[in-house]
Amino acid sequence: MWAVRRRASGAPILLLALPLLGIARLLPAHGLGLWLRLVAASLVVLLPGALVARALRLRGASATVAWGLGALGPALLLVLVVHSSILLALVVLAAVAIVALPFALRVVSGPPAWDTLVVSLIGLAFGIALWHVAGAITGDALFHLGRVQKLYAFGDLHVRSVDEFADGGLHPGYAFPLWHAFLALVAKVGGVSPTQVMLHEPSAIAPVAFAVVYEAGLALFRSMWLGAAVLTATVAAIALAPGHGGSFALLSQPGTVDRHVLVAVALTLFFLFLRHPGWALGLSLAAVGVEVLLVHTSTAVFLGIPLLGFVVARFLLTRSDLRSSAVALAALFLPAGAALAWLLPLVRETASHSPSTMELRRALTKYGAELNVDSLHHYALRPEVVSRGGAVAVAGLALVPLAAFAARQRWAAYVLGGTLAVLTIELFPWVFPHFADAVSVSQARRLAGFTPIAFALAGGTAVLAGMIGVLVLPAALAAGIVLQIEYPGDFGPLEQGGPGWATWLALIGGAIAVVVGLRRERRVEARSAIVTCAVLLFCLPVAVHGFRDWTPAVSRDSHALTPGLLHALETKVPANRPYGRRYSVNRYFRTGDVGILDRYHADWLVVDKQRFEVRPPWPLVYEDERYALYHRPE
Repeated sequence: MWAVRRRASGAPILLLALPLLGIARLLPAHGLGLWLRLVAASLVVLLPGALVARALRLRGASATVAWGLGALGPALLLVLVVHSSILLALVVLAAVAIVALPFALRVVSGPPAWDTLVVSLIGLAFGIALWHVAGAITGDALFHLGRVQKLYAFGDLHVRSVDEFADGGLHPGYAFPLWHAFLALVAKVGGVSPTQVMLHEPSAIAPVAFAVVYEAGLALFRSMWLGAAVLTATVAAIALAPGHGGSFALLSQPGTVDRHVLVAVALTLFFLFLRHPGWALGLSLAAVGVEVLLVHTSTAVFLGIPLLGFVVARFLLTRSDLRSSAVALAALFLPAGAALAWLLPLVRETASHSPSTMELRRALTKYGAELNVDSLHHYALRPEVVSRGGAVAVAGLALVPLAAFAARQRWAAYVLGGTLAVLTIELFPWVFPHFADAVSVSQARRLAGFTPIAFALAGGTAVLAGMIGVLVLPAALAAGIVLQIEYPGDFGPLEQGGPGWATWLALIGGAIAVVVGLRRERRVEARSAIVTCAVLLFCLPVAVHGFRDWTPAVSRDSHALTPGLLHALETKVPANRPYGRRYSVNRYFRTGDVGILDRYHADWLVVDKQRFEVRPPWPLVYEDERYALYHRPE
């Protein structure tokens, strides 16, 4: 297997990142120079992990990512414990690289797999295309940028010093800023600003995302062609169907990189472990399990649910893999559980964890369009949400039952077990509320995104190719055109969603497929280039749509403060206590009662004149076409 080959020696190819970084630092930090700096700096930060992985006789992008962040985690922990700066983490990573290098050079591991290299180069080209859809940093990205900036600039770092505000609390999903530290180190090593990293790092991460998604498909299907089919379906659904680069344009954000990079790494290592159990892969699983949890806490739960479904389905269908799956799950989640126990006090500080009745009502109101709500404790996700992702999502769900024709294969168990596990939790009102209580309503609805749709599309196409041969090619193209016209996807705030029938077909048909699979011995399946070509043809209309809308989703921040107001706030106003102020501001603008400001001892007030007509009896300190700044009279 490519992940454990031990023939032919040579230096790790990632060592080329060092001279590449030297060249990049000679170029100006904009345009081509900025892109080259980001790519080289990202590879350099991952280099210590690549050397550790090689010393453990592991190959591939997934092992590199697992140990790259695995080396960064303890380095960052040391920084936070001794209250130093991020430069200490860089020193620790350098030490790890120096120690691992002689062991890595002695390992006989073979040349890089040509297929992974080709996929990475395609991802590099896609990353260049992503450069053109980078718009403005808005929304959650501002919060993440703030944490990266603090890690980049501050000394005396500790967990609380990278809070959202000095007394604003810590977001439990990002309690340990692992990914933020990675971005801060990229900025340090590359000699660029955190703002540039947050805006354009997706272009540098795209090759890694392509490689690990391909490896996940390869590990599960044991076929390069099916691995390429999984990658094609994933890119079409995630990056092209929404237009504007989709989620791939957000790969600098921890929740996105966790979902589309680290989850793929975990799947790759998990399925490799089932065939090649050993301590090196076990340690790698432990490393990536902790990383998934630390980068975005709820993702670890979402990763575990379809894997548990796989284990149950695999045992029912073949009576095999139970022991190795149990060991793999333990390696993946027990260390993550220990890390969660450490973070639990921080998680309990938030209202969304074990929410009060008021918080639950607020969540059900906010996300009501995506839920079928019968009562406060009897609600579930609408099936239209699961299938809202466009043609790829609809086709993947519709093809789930075809896994019955390859029931004894691991991919079939993952597609059937994973789909049934996810949809049972999401669609049934006697299950979903309990899950929402554990992870919050906001997060619970995101579990739908972990339905193994790309694997279902690749596997279902393989079954169809086994049934009808080359006729699958025109059928795939025709289906792609029809589904893209009928179900282009509903992205952003939910309006109509996707077809509910596709979701119910996946759930009911998947359950029937398990029953049929119990009695079926012969498989009907193709694992040749025809499958990849069919998936490419199916996704072609999606790609046409995606590249037609290849523009930034947000070109400017409509809520950005004017330069004059920023100067006034920076030089005149000592502000803090964000949550209390937010509550007071909302009440004040709703009622206009100056007494609210008096009770809160507010000395300053900013009014957005485009939204509010409030004019307090205070002196006007600053005013432009949009904002007015008032100060309490002395």
